[in-house]
Amino acid sequence: MTPRVRSVNVGSPREGIRPHGQRTAIDKRPVTSVEVRDPGPKRGGLGSGVVGDDVVSRKHHGGSRQAVYAVAREELDWWGGALGRVLPDGMFGENLTTIGLEVDAAVVGEHWTVGSAVLEVTAPRIPCATFHAWMGEPGWVRRFSERGRTGAYLAVVSPGIITTGDVVDVADRPEHGITVSEVFQALMGDGPAAERVVREAVLTGVDHDRLARRVLRTG
Repeated sequence: MTPRVRSVNVGSPREGIRPHGQRTAIDKRPVTSVEVRDPGPKRGGLGSGVVGDDVVSRKHHGGSRQAVYAVAREELDWWGGALGRVLPDGMFGENLTTIGLEVDAAVVGEHWTVGSAVLEVTAPRIPCATFHAWMGEPGWVRRFSERGRTGAYLAVVSPGIITTGDVVDVADRPEHGITVSEVFQALMGDGPAAERVVREAVLTGVDHDRLARRVLRTG
């Protein structure tokens, strides 16, 4: 199957998901097409890399390295079977729901040409309390982490328009071969994986420095 975009999804801030009236934009709904661009820094930037999409908690989400979030439709279907419920496109808060693409097997640093845009795979998604509240499943963060297939964050290398049905052309795959799933395992405490991620400098900035310090402490 040719890898394609099955759905493009955006969200606006709303209450009723997080406690104490706090807002979140995790509720993403399908639209026909989106414009993507580099949103700039996590703090002080535009938040999401998807025009018309919102990021509320900019301490942990958004910014250049988390501009767009992609999840495979096949993964939503797997969880749908495990949970006994239908999970619509956008349910994990993703901007791109793909089909025919092994998102979690993507190599960090590889480029995707999608529509008129070019995206770079940067990191796995780390599940949080908002995700738990949105899913409403007992032990959700633990279960999602144990599964280890989180979807991928993407940076916008070249801005453009992405439309439902666009082909995802994977190019410029780095030789280090470290996948999104392996980086997630490293961040979750897998020592050998962490050493490899640090050695190959797969992550950037604060994320790399934090993981490198942990490797030094435990090594």
